[in-house]
Amino acid sequence: EAKPAKGEAETPRSDVTLPKANRERRRPSHQGSASMNPFKEELPALRDVPATKREELFLKKLELCTITFDFEDQTSNEASKNIKRTTLLELVDYVNNSTGQKLFTEECMPHITNCVQKNICRALPPQNEDFDPEEDEPILEASWPHLQIVYEFFLRFIVSSEVNAKVAKKHVNNDFCFQLIELFDSEDPRERDYLKTILHRIYGKFMSHRSFIRKTISNVFYRFVYETERHNGIGELLEILGSIINGFAIPLKKEHTQFLQRALIPLHIPKCVGLYHQQLSYCIIQYIEKDPDTAIVVLRGLFKCWPWSSSAKQVLFMNELEEILELLGADQMEVIKMELFQLITDCLNSQHFQVAERTLFLWNNEQLCSNGCLSRQYTEILLPMIYNGLYEKAPPDTHVAVGHSGLEEKSKGHWNATVQGLAQNVLKMYEGVDITTYTDCVTNRQEKELAKKNELAEVARKWDLIAAEAASAEA
Repeated sequence: EAKPAKGEAETPRSDVTLPKANRERRRPSHQGSASMNPFKEELPALRDVPATKREELFLKKLELCTITFDFEDQTSNEASKNIKRTTLLELVDYVNNSTGQKLFTEECMPHITNCVQKNICRALPPQNEDFDPEEDEPILEASWPHLQIVYEFFLRFIVSSEVNAKVAKKHVNNDFCFQLIELFDSEDPRERDYLKTILHRIYGKFMSHRSFIRKTISNVFYRFVYETERHNGIGELLEILGSIINGFAIPLKKEHTQFLQRALIPLHIPKCVGLYHQQLSYCIIQYIEKDPDTAIVVLRGLFKCWPWSSSAKQVLFMNELEEILELLGADQMEVIKMELFQLITDCLNSQHFQVAERTLFLWNNEQLCSNGCLSRQYTEILLPMIYNGLYEKAPPDTHVAVGHSGLEEKSKGHWNATVQGLAQNVLKMYEGVDITTYTDCVTNRQEKELAKKNELAEVARKWDLIAAEAASAEA
């Protein structure tokens, strides 16, 4: 991984944890560096000086804004904090138009990036061990009154047409991008939102940085999946990737398919996948729309990490599976059909009613039933696999029409009325589209039930013989 440049603050890895404690006591991440008071000298406004002196004044104001404060104590350096905030607001306002952006010269660029780095590139506080992102409120950044304006200023710099990417890339370099990506672990959602916008703009403007940015993001994912399972910005990083993937050229490069296999698909593994699953699913779908053959890789990865011990995650994955199946072509279906049908069968037979219900809802998808994996074309393979599960969940009177000779009373149906109704509808659908296969399934079940009855009767007869011999021996 890239290392921060010498003298710059290194953002620690997110696998540093603290013992369980009161989260209120955690120290803010932005520590002060203002020991002297350079704010005593009052600088004039940029608009009040001649154009020839504005760049010099601009650099002075940037230098002034490199000083950071300790926001743990809100009352310390209050006057200086207010002056810095006012100065930052003035800078943002001045560069908000094309005239002000003339100051984004090559000479000013190192001063601009230095000011931004001094303010935003900092050590993030470690997360508490008992922090639950789904339950606990995030701790907001105390220095946000300054940070927000710095982000706003830097965003205007990045999007400005006055900034030549070939020149600026020497200052907005790989080390700078690395530090930005590390900051995505900030608990403050406001900061992550700015970082998302800025990094996306950097990716679009600096083509030479694109490969490095993708690699650094993938390293964040590796660390999250295989080491910590803790990171606050996975969702935001995936939002950026969704747009990046959408711009991939066809056919996909090997590097891009490897990113799918090694970085994106394993993101289904962590327990907290629900926090970012929507963004992850969007990225996956983008890949399949670009190259239908990636569906096979995706589905096999999904099957491999299917969360059998978590019903909530299974429902989530089934939503994603349905989207993928809508895009699945006939060629890909031939390769994956047996693995797919086995998964559908196992989910249909789930003891948890929500998993069974969500699986049965697949048959409400008109596209899947008419031209997809649930269509007439695959009935001969799929129906024998799922018939028993459907029979046991459907109401008892469902099978009378096709000649169940007394076996229908054994099926009491599922306890959940919705599951009963859905199972009944699926059986009726197959009865209508392929009566031959349906009747074969009914007959096969009857034969198995009869064989089971005969086997039990034979066992009972043998026990009766043993009991009779024992009784005669005693007499």
